Amino acid sequence: MERMNIMLFHSTYGLRPAVHASAERLRAAGHEVRVPDLFEGHTFETVEDGMAFKEEVGKDELLKRAVLAAAPYSDQGLVYAGFSFGASVAQTLALGDAKARGLLLLHGTSDIAENASVDELPVQLHVADPDAFESPDWLNSWYLQMQRTGADVEIYRYPGAGHLYTDPELPDFDQDAAELTWKVALGFLATL
Repeated sequence: MERMNIMLFHSTYGLRPAVHASAERLRAAGHEVRVPDLFEGHTFETVEDGMAFKEEVGKDELLKRAVLAAAPYSDQGLVYAGFSFGASVAQTLALGDAKARGLLLLHGTSDIAENASVDELPVQLHVADPDAFESPDWLNSWYLQMQRTGADVEIYRYPGAGHLYTDPELPDFDQDAAELTWKVALGFLATL
């Protein structure tokens, strides 16, 4: 198995222990993982507080911070990954990086630029079913748009799980779904 360089972005809760634990899980599987703090030390107890902070800082500024975090390593061929909001950041960066090796989306997606184009970029999405932030209509549309970009997309749905079901500190946590997600995700990374 080849060692991947992974850029892992946090959710709107900020860079909390669950993100570091996920990074450690990926490192234990032999990968190099970086977890940039786009919120510069701020963490939140509720999704509403995190969303308010995200709006206050602004999408452009957060994306700029993400690009600056990834830029020194992008020549190595990064795997972009993220949780919820962080998944949308990862998706944006991966679609704009010709050297991206893969895209691992946990609990989230993002809009896709009309002119986005990739060369068979491997993409794996893990999402709750249903998910208040990722409706079935949206996911169907997203899937078709990602395929049009040239991405090779897999979607895994977890019935009954909460939105951020991989975070043991949140009420959404679902241990069975989380363990299955990591098993499948590590298998995906091993194929890149």
